[in-house]
Amino acid sequence: MSGAALTGFERGAERRRAVQLDPITLALIGAIVLLGLIMVTSASVSIASQDSGQPFYYLERQLLLTLIGLGCAAALFAVPTARLERAAVPLLAAAVVLLILVLIPGLGHMVNGGRRWLRIGGANFQVSELARVLVLIYVASYAVRREAQLRESLAGLAKPLALLCCVSALLLAEPDFGAATVLFATGFGLLFLAGARLRYVIAMTAIAASGFAVLAVSSSYRLRRLTAFLNPWEHPFDSGFQLTQSLIAIGRGQWLGVGLGDSVQKLFYLPEAHTDFLFAVLAEELGLLGVVLTLALFLGLIWRSFHISRLAADAGLKFPAYLAAGFGLWIGIQAFINIGVNMGVLPTKGLTLPLMSYGRSSLIVALAWSGLLLRVYHEASAKQRGSATVRGTP
Repeated sequence: MSGAALTGFERGAERRRAVQLDPITLALIGAIVLLGLIMVTSASVSIASQDSGQPFYYLERQLLLTLIGLGCAAALFAVPTARLERAAVPLLAAAVVLLILVLIPGLGHMVNGGRRWLRIGGANFQVSELARVLVLIYVASYAVRREAQLRESLAGLAKPLALLCCVSALLLAEPDFGAATVLFATGFGLLFLAGARLRYVIAMTAIAASGFAVLAVSSSYRLRRLTAFLNPWEHPFDSGFQLTQSLIAIGRGQWLGVGLGDSVQKLFYLPEAHTDFLFAVLAEELGLLGVVLTLALFLGLIWRSFHISRLAADAGLKFPAYLAAGFGLWIGIQAFINIGVNMGVLPTKGLTLPLMSYGRSSLIVALAWSGLLLRVYHEASAKQRGSATVRGTP
């Protein structure tokens, strides 16, 4: 090989090794996180002042959690997706172990009647957030390993769905109906994108919907929460209290909102104003304009996730493509449910608005998964650049 050719090859290798970050994804995630910081601060000032005497207590915590999440994102960005694919089975086992540990009295920490947290280093960590990502990594690897079986037979779809049912059962035992719903819907959607036949998907959807309906009516607690949204004004100071306060907040916002920081509902009327019902405070203070902006940011991130998934698929990277699609499905489904709950079109569930609501585990895991999405973009771009370099070599 001549010196000029060797130099050209080395330069091509350096370009392939260079970090490729998607500026659009970074801008969308940054905008959502920044908007979340602003709204968490506004929604939590009153309760923070009452509980701790520090009006910016939750802002400081949210900033710290954001930094931790960014660190986790950087760490995940450094991990090749091929390693995650090889480690899919151990990661699945870790997820199951975590979900079992949290159910053990003395290990699992109970808050508001739910045993969903493990005490780690003096802080509570909601294991379902991490476990869902680990399970979806396994589902993505299954879609690659069993592609032919998934596309051709009912058994190929039934096996991963059975796994999702088992994991969902562990989540329901906590109980965490919202997390189970998001996991099952995201996993189901990922398998459909991977090529499962439509008739099998329809059949399994009917079975799954029936199963979730039975689970919903089998518990008086879940049944009350599911039916309260149909007419929250019937019991405005009992089962419908959260929803009525949320609807009042959204209604007060009108076109341009009452002004940042001027929400009335956050003043001890609306429970969980800085977590599950952050969207209602946003609608009250920023109005329809703020709502449209928020929806546009989430839709943009979902679109970009599927765009990155397509780039990876075109580069022949099936597993990374499914990871990116899984991120888009997850953030879309959870944001849709959270906003639907705030607006009274879906039953109340304890789900945060991704990347925006105050929440230790949810924010850290969401940012970490964002790092994985950026890793997929990096690998897809490097693969395409490498292919272009090879084609251009005389």
